[in-house]
Amino acid sequence: MTNVDLPSYKDLLWPTLQAVRNLGDSASIEEIVEEVPRQQHFSEEQQAVLHQEGPQTKIEYRLAWARSYLKGMGLLINSGRGVWSLTEHGRSAEESEIEQLHKEYVIKLREERKQKRDQNGDVQDSEDARQTNWRDDLLAALMAMPPDAFERLAQRLLREAGFINATVTGRSGDGGIDGLGVYRISLVSFPVFFQCKRYRGSVSSSAVRDFRGAMAGRGDKGLLITTGTFTADAKAEATRDGAPPVDLIDGQRLCDLLKQYELGVATTVRQVEDVTVNTEFFQEI
Repeated sequence: MTNVDLPSYKDLLWPTLQAVRNLGDSASIEEIVEEVPRQQHFSEEQQAVLHQEGPQTKIEYRLAWARSYLKGMGLLINSGRGVWSLTEHGRSAEESEIEQLHKEYVIKLREERKQKRDQNGDVQDSEDARQTNWRDDLLAALMAMPPDAFERLAQRLLREAGFINATVTGRSGDGGIDGLGVYRISLVSFPVFFQCKRYRGSVSSSAVRDFRGAMAGRGDKGLLITTGTFTADAKAEATRDGAPPVDLIDGQRLCDLLKQYELGVATTVRQVEDVTVNTEFFQEI
């Protein structure tokens, strides 16, 4: 797997910009991560290569850097909800401009980092690292859980998310189905089978097909939960025409859901004061 040819983040700058254009000038991170491998025809083998020990893949990691650099280059902006949108320049930029814009931003970034180090030392860098790495810490904790405990966590998450009941099958040879929940929308309720995969890498399309096969004749709603990621082919298989849809929750979304429902994740809101001295007040006394 180490010899698989992969694009650098610089190689992904233009494909990322094209992906956002293709998706209507704005896109979620999940849409970008799905669209770029699709349009670039990345193989499942390429999509499965992990960044360090995972669970994030190298392509996902480099796409994150590509988005960040495109923002610094003035071509993308992002909202607090993780939606990335084209700027006016981003809508009109040509591929031939990307290299020069990147060089200019790299120079600017180096100057800003030098000034930051001179002013604040390493304190802010350490704080930024803590904020960035909480998902890595959470995923590491999930990977250390026994398999049955992870299934119980998924069961509790479904209950917190509004399932009126959720059970873990706990039976070997159950065709890959780990549990069953019943979800109610207004007056209608329906069963949802779920499967939990503690992966450090990417879940392939064959895993989605196998899960759907295990559901055959028992129900038509499935939920596949993983600590890893899903390849573009797996995502396409999950929504393939003519087959029961399978909803996918990858590691990043799983972290966000655990944070939302405060399951093992505590959020502390800090207030920052902006203090302004009104000198005229003192002059008028």
